[in-house]
Amino acid sequence: MSRFSARDITLVAVFAALNVVAAMVARYGGSVVPFSLIPFMAMLAGGLLGPRLGAMSMVVYILLGLVGVPVFATPPFGGPAYVLQPTFGFLVGFVGCAYVVGLLLKNRQQGGFLPYFLAMAAGVAVYDLIGLPYLYLILTFYLGRTVSLGQLLAIGFTPFIVLDLVKAAAAAALARAVYRRLWASGLGDGRSGKKPA
Repeated sequence: MSRFSARDITLVAVFAALNVVAAMVARYGGSVVPFSLIPFMAMLAGGLLGPRLGAMSMVVYILLGLVGVPVFATPPFGGPAYVLQPTFGFLVGFVGCAYVVGLLLKNRQQGGFLPYFLAMAAGVAVYDLIGLPYLYLILTFYLGRTVSLGQLLAIGFTPFIVLDLVKAAAAAALARAVYRRLWASGLGDGRSGKKPA
């Protein structure tokens, strides 16, 4: 297993800090699953840092919260008991989201906007596929609520999917723009001699 360089550690720390800021920008407890900017940050981390560092930035953010730092978007905002929150599965899903997005964009210097967007949309699918079953389990077996599939989707999917796809489009546009700028300045990863499309 390769070690993390000083640059890797810095990038992971920066994105973990950005996750904290994103969580605090929209912090409120008005619904079981609140609006959040963390999905945008997870997609952006995967798109800009790649699968390993992108996922690691999300892991660091989650660990900060679990050790008690109040970095999460809903009460109690941190601590190990947060794993019993209905939305914790989405946080785990954001790790998978960043990894999958980064994996799908490994050859991003050859792609236009559409490959970026499709990668981000795949990331959305990943965190929903992890977050929704977790939401069901906590609501049903921990909180003792009877939840149908329709109610589950109404709580954790339907109100958010359009906004999540908007976030995916925004993350795709920003990640591609940043990567193209780095490539133009000679700071790209150099895996291909081709100029980005």
